[in-house]
Amino acid sequence: MTDREANRFSARAARYARVGANVGGVAARIAAGRMLGGAGGRGADAAALAGALGGLKGPIMKVAQLMATIPDVLPPEYAAELQKLQADAPPMGAAFVKRRMMAELGPDWQGRFAGFDLHPAAAASLGQVHRATAKTGELLACKLQYPDMQSAVEADLRQLDLLFAIHRRMDPAIDTREIAKEIGARVREELDYVREARHAVLYRHILADTPQVRVPGVWPALSTGRLLTLDWLDGRKLLSVKEADLPVRNRIATAMYKAWWHPFSHYGVIHGDPHLGNYTVFDADRGDGVVEPAGINLLDYGCIRIFPPRFVGGVVDLYVGLRDGDGERTVHAYETWGFKQLSREIVEVLNIWARFIYGPMLEDRVRTVADGVAPAEYGRKQAFQVHQALKRMGPVTVPREFVFMDRAAIGLGGVFLHLGAELNFHRLFEAEIESFSVARLEARQGEALAAAGLGVAA
Repeated sequence: MTDREANRFSARAARYARVGANVGGVAARIAAGRMLGGAGGRGADAAALAGALGGLKGPIMKVAQLMATIPDVLPPEYAAELQKLQADAPPMGAAFVKRRMMAELGPDWQGRFAGFDLHPAAAASLGQVHRATAKTGELLACKLQYPDMQSAVEADLRQLDLLFAIHRRMDPAIDTREIAKEIGARVREELDYVREARHAVLYRHILADTPQVRVPGVWPALSTGRLLTLDWLDGRKLLSVKEADLPVRNRIATAMYKAWWHPFSHYGVIHGDPHLGNYTVFDADRGDGVVEPAGINLLDYGCIRIFPPRFVGGVVDLYVGLRDGDGERTVHAYETWGFKQLSREIVEVLNIWARFIYGPMLEDRVRTVADGVAPAEYGRKQAFQVHQALKRMGPVTVPREFVFMDRAAIGLGGVFLHLGAELNFHRLFEAEIESFSVARLEARQGEALAAAGLGVAA
């Protein structure tokens, strides 16, 4: 890290000023409206907040979108508005890219590639991806972080605390403090490309025997803390198969299922960002000269959550408790996750959400993940029911591990809805948890994390 790009006070101060002026002004108007009994309602407040954030780029956009995908973290009016935001940062120009690459790989950086496209193939909230060619001829994807991102992240996370504080005062059905801690930890991790490289190594290990899912290899000699170089995986957008025949759509959906549930059920790891842009579809010859969609490329490894084995045990216990009508096992699962002071009424409310998440897996039949529900509405009805019930009982603290598990499950369900997949989710899930034990997962996880150079989950 260069001194110029450290977490500088001056960079943080500038970011505070830009974000704070936008968000703080809206927050003041919302608070004043509440105190004075002003009209306008949450819909107008939500639109104003989205407008304030819409003029900003960088981490605050990522955080806002992330919050919008976690059911009931925000009122539905806010979630709907924030989901409209686009995390497209303006790309760095060619001269700027050259300076950034020189800072990461030295003045002779261009000589380390056979070719490097200075125009980005993709630009997002924290960095952009460039297509390149290795000296040995392989195609590469070079993910280059924007400058001063650490300063921007710290400034924006301070504003996140403000947004959560507003929510707690307006609609305190859920205590969001643990959620804020979890989001902060994960966004900070996304800045560390050395860690992301290890995540990619971890997933290559985990999915080595899953041909339906491709994981890129890492090029350590061409990577740094702010530059990550991976194999370029050719593919097309996930929704390009939306109009394909049902068997093709089901094949891609099954690959998505395995990419998510196999790492979680066997290693306690999830891919926590369900954004459609993080996956592409690859084609393969089916053996008779016909090329068709065969599986998915898993492209981004910034938002990976490694869970303690006991948490995964709670996920399995909750499924079995719901499947078998075992109330004691269900309560034990919630307690394992970290929910506290569980009354019978709170358990019944939590079960509304649990039956929604587990619903497709509890029925031994071929079905869609949520019959007749639009992707944008997936989970909203149940989240509203839970919110209204919890509001009558007082704030409930959501354990931080639950945040990305919940978010990723909703994102995965949304992908299945987009694809119109019809699968027997019960049999897919039962196959993943067959012979499950916390001790077996703990041993397997420890071996995989050690191989990838990662620490054991807390």
